[in-house]
Amino acid sequence: MTVGSKVKQTLANLQGCENTLNIYLIEERDKEIKKIYEDAVLATGKIINSLERRIKTIEFEEPQYKGN
Repeated sequence: MTVGSKVKQTLANLQGCENTLNIYLIEERDKEIKKIYEDAVLATGKIINSLERRIKTIEFEEPQYKGN
């Protein structure tokens, strides 16, 4: 498995985690716990954005990894 493939797989996993956290956030009634989920969604989103930028860099520098 190439580095590009590993980063893309990690991105997909994190996006799944972010979606799950969003579900928990929507369903939670306790304000304190809701805030914890909100913070986790924001943190996960920042990591996702970073990985998306990294993937673009990898694909630019190594075109053979584009679309894999």
